Amino acid sequence: MKFSSCNGKEEKYSRLREAIKEYRNSPGPLIQILDRAQNIFGYLPKEVLRFIAKETGFSSSRVYGVVTFYESFRLHPVGKYTIKLCLGTACHVRGASAIVDEIETLLGIKRGETTKDRKFTLQTVNCLGSCALGPVAVIDGNYHGHLTRRKVGRVLKEYQ
Repeated sequence: MKFSSCNGKEEKYSRLREAIKEYRNSPGPLIQILDRAQNIFGYLPKEVLRFIAKETGFSSSRVYGVVTFYESFRLHPVGKYTIKLCLGTACHVRGASAIVDEIETLLGIKRGETTKDRKFTLQTVNCLGSCALGPVAVIDGNYHGHLTRRKVGRVLKEYQ
């Protein structure tokens, strides 16, 4: 496969080829290869999945099956900032669903989506291990607790 060098694509595929060589003889190499590919490309576009299938000899359906089974793999680009909002019991009873609604409204996206400018991706999780701070969200590694509808707007402005 020949790729244009726009956006360093050729260099990225070269790095992916090296990862495939490195992990080819490891037990269970596909997950390791996919993980490296995601680190290189930021997510796993269809053309990368086809490339991995061709280079490794795994069927396309097996590659896709692994990617869709594990939550850590992404088929779409994510934003510069990922908002992980807890919907666990402690956060839920303190109004986390209203916080999700507010974030969706302010950013114009739904759970699992990324803003058009690729600034934010909204994810909901079952627990962030910070129940005393609920409702709580983590953005760029920073914990924002005791969230309210009003506070969400101020928090998001910190990342604008």
